[in-house]
Amino acid sequence: MGQESEKGNGFPRVVIAGAGPAGLTAATELVRLRGGDGRGITLLEADPQRVGGISKTVCHHGFRFDIGGHRFFSKNPEITRWWEERLPEDFLTVKRQSRILYRGRFFDYPLKPWNALSNLGLTESGLCVLSYSRRKLFPLRPEVSFRDWVTNRFGDRLYQHFFKTYTEKVWGISCEELSADWAAQRIKGLSLYHAVWNAFFKPSGGKVVKTLIDRFRYPRLGPGMMWEKTRDDLTAAGVEIRMGREVKRIHCRGNRAAAAETLGPEGKRETWPAEEFILSMPLRETVLALGESAPEPLRRAGAALRYRDFLTVALILRGPKTAEGLFPDNWIYIHDPQVKAGRIQNFYRWSPEMVPQTEPDAAMNCLGMEYFCGEGDTLWRQSDESLKELARAELERLELLPKGTECVDGCVIRMPKAYPVYAGDYRRDLGIIRGEILKYENIQQCGRNGLHQYNNQDHSMLTGMLAARNIQNGGSRENVWHVNEDAQYLE
Repeated sequence: MGQESEKGNGFPRVVIAGAGPAGLTAATELVRLRGGDGRGITLLEADPQRVGGISKTVCHHGFRFDIGGHRFFSKNPEITRWWEERLPEDFLTVKRQSRILYRGRFFDYPLKPWNALSNLGLTESGLCVLSYSRRKLFPLRPEVSFRDWVTNRFGDRLYQHFFKTYTEKVWGISCEELSADWAAQRIKGLSLYHAVWNAFFKPSGGKVVKTLIDRFRYPRLGPGMMWEKTRDDLTAAGVEIRMGREVKRIHCRGNRAAAAETLGPEGKRETWPAEEFILSMPLRETVLALGESAPEPLRRAGAALRYRDFLTVALILRGPKTAEGLFPDNWIYIHDPQVKAGRIQNFYRWSPEMVPQTEPDAAMNCLGMEYFCGEGDTLWRQSDESLKELARAELERLELLPKGTECVDGCVIRMPKAYPVYAGDYRRDLGIIRGEILKYENIQQCGRNGLHQYNNQDHSMLTGMLAARNIQNGGSRENVWHVNEDAQYLE
């Protein structure tokens, strides 16, 4: 049996699986609703060291880097207040700059018409406009795939130039196989018309498509700073946080969960009984953990869910001092199909405090070369040294480094199940899972992977808040599944 937190406060014992934004927010909300008393709340995290999930910050020899880049921007004022209350003095306002590297040229993103015109050339730009006009007159119906959705809003030629290669690199499947749902959720509100309009005119009334925001907030030491502070606050309130505990089984009695069983350090199995369970672990893993207690349709649908994995190769660089560093972008999208890297993060441009200047006569920088892959495939299984060499070679091929810059160190971080995949019959499978999970009276899913929804950080947090409130207030547990059904984000 796992160590049991002292109850003694009249509240139900709660087990939360996953210490990412959703799980940590759920625990924090429970503590608030209990008047600051965290006893009886146990938070189980598979990572042996770091909280924050994909929003964690890794520190390597004093250099800090983010896993994927996490902007702090939300339309939800409650989430914004939540952030500010925890790090009132630690937010930077960052000017957003990102570009697409395509055919050896930089294209501003969001679109700037004259930049795109000069890079594509007058003839190709004219053909893109004609292609867009054709699709406005003759759209693809029905919109089933990602390709259908994008070409209807940007035209076939811009789809080929700026969407197809990069999207297939990210997801590892064709754009015809990727569901239009992903585009509708992540790119809603953006089209060629909106991109051009926003390039010339600032939106009135404060309305702006989230893809087009030009400033965002960011903790000076990375997003992990937020979640490490949250962890410390929870511990001080009496919440039991156990690292290196991966939930492998959910023991049930009828339609109620009774305990979570974890695989911990040195293969030790522990059991954590509770009256309520909030699970932000991947939805497929939840179904597997239910074992034979889950009906056959639920097990079959859970096994069909797919994920895309992700790794970052952080390269620490030393080079000549320049006015703007290596380049001015926060991140660059790499559309070259001959290069495996999909995106490059420039951590100095997120926050200078993440990149210590350790040598007086040289400038230090840290870049994150990001690779999208499948857990267990050839790229994932490569050694750290091999991956660092690949990242260095691709950076040189892309000609992004000033002359005299050398790589002096590096670090590899693998992030399994970073992105839920919207493909195949995922909507049908998700509907089956949702209906069956709701039959368990004391289990709630939350977070990006817990719901198999491509949530951003703020929406994941909101699902954790709702799950906590459902326990304390007896709310409808179906409400968590509706968060972010009409989200308007893209990256």
